[in-house]
Amino acid sequence: MNKTIRRASVFCLLLVVALLVRVTWVQAYQGQALADDKNNRRNLIGQYENPLGNIIVGGQAITGSTKTSGKDFGYKRTYVDGPLYAPITGYSSQAYGTTMLEGVYKNILNGSDTRLKTVMDTLTNKRADPGNVLTTIDRDVQKATYDALQGKQGAAVAIDPATGEILAVVNNPSYDPGRITGANDEAAWKELSADQGKAMENVALRKPQAPGSTFKLVTLAAAIENGLVTSIDAPTGVPAPYTIPGTRTNLPSEAGDAACNNVSARTALKLSCNNVFAELASKLGQDKMRATAEKLGFNVQIDTPVRTNPPSKYPTKKMSVDQVAQTGIGQFDVQATPLQIAMVTAAIENGGKLVAPHMVSEVTDSDGNTLESFKNPKSQEVMSAKTASMLQDAMRTVATEGGGKPAQVAGAEVGGKTGTAQRGVNNNIPPLAWFTSYGKSGGKQIAVAVMIENSDTDRSEIGGGKLAAPIAQKMMAAWLKK
Repeated sequence: MNKTIRRASVFCLLLVVALLVRVTWVQAYQGQALADDKNNRRNLIGQYENPLGNIIVGGQAITGSTKTSGKDFGYKRTYVDGPLYAPITGYSSQAYGTTMLEGVYKNILNGSDTRLKTVMDTLTNKRADPGNVLTTIDRDVQKATYDALQGKQGAAVAIDPATGEILAVVNNPSYDPGRITGANDEAAWKELSADQGKAMENVALRKPQAPGSTFKLVTLAAAIENGLVTSIDAPTGVPAPYTIPGTRTNLPSEAGDAACNNVSARTALKLSCNNVFAELASKLGQDKMRATAEKLGFNVQIDTPVRTNPPSKYPTKKMSVDQVAQTGIGQFDVQATPLQIAMVTAAIENGGKLVAPHMVSEVTDSDGNTLESFKNPKSQEVMSAKTASMLQDAMRTVATEGGGKPAQVAGAEVGGKTGTAQRGVNNNIPPLAWFTSYGKSGGKQIAVAVMIENSDTDRSEIGGGKLAAPIAQKMMAAWLKK
């Protein structure tokens, strides 16, 4: 054989061997990785080849699927009362991906989760029938919250303190996720993405902001737990006018110096006296304040299973004495979501035990068999029962004699705390109006938190008791009067 031909033959043989090795490697070792690659369009087509599973509220599906006329995608997602439930469902879009429960349980809802496969599905390599996600959301509480927030920019959360079940998550303004489920919804997406996507922002779960005086519940809990306050009716000895430690700056209170001078913890909570809580925080110090806050969920990512990202925050970097004092009234660098403040109140109402908040009760296959259950969530003692009882007592005074009067529900025990958080340089942005409360009646209980970012109310009238407490009242009544 000609030497040149022999060399060419060997070279060709080596190429064939290399090709066989490469094919074997791709098939045996890289096949699954390539199949699962996010850029593999076949996966996306497969997700919408058949109707999706559903997200359930109160036994009824709040999602659906509709047949498309396109070549690639057989079906697309639809929503029932989309704006009402958007903070819970998120969206499932052929073009823009998935968020919230649609994202967390994407594989369950599109049938690709391996737990859904039957023996026959495995043998035939067929996509399994999709599963369903059952939520803890109460339809009546969700609707009452949504209706009460109309005309105001804000968010609210409701929790059952005994079970940790999230009963409502509402943002206003909201959006209709059904507008962006298709492959050609670019115009709607651009509209919703304008202004840095604020239309789709989950303020209730994922936008920590200054909690103002609602954080005074955390400060008082830390003071009682550490023995700084032993009676909520004994004078605290804190003077008014009051100078912030380490400064020459006077710290005023809305109620006035005369009303807040040397008052008890009960009166201080009722009148929201800044001097008392700033002094308590200053005496406790950063470490003890942070320890109590973290027990209640600050600085921790909470999976509901939608993750709170970023988490609510109590400062971890070393602070000066005046900064620590300011954290005692929910200012400086303290930040919280409505979910976090609702968790604080839920722990107080539940005798000091914080049950892990969750908005999903079960995940099932298409036949209703349980794949995941959240009916026995973890709980943790975050304060003593005595501390919780003292806080409840003080919160009842806020609801019966203080700024929380608008939150009272006939026939129910209600305790609350108002909050007005300053924003901007020299308060050049309208303040946040907060209110958190618990209610219980006839063996039922609820904890809520409401935060108003903006409204058509005159700036001088912005306050948690005036703006947010009436919304909390409607939320609690919808649950307690069922």
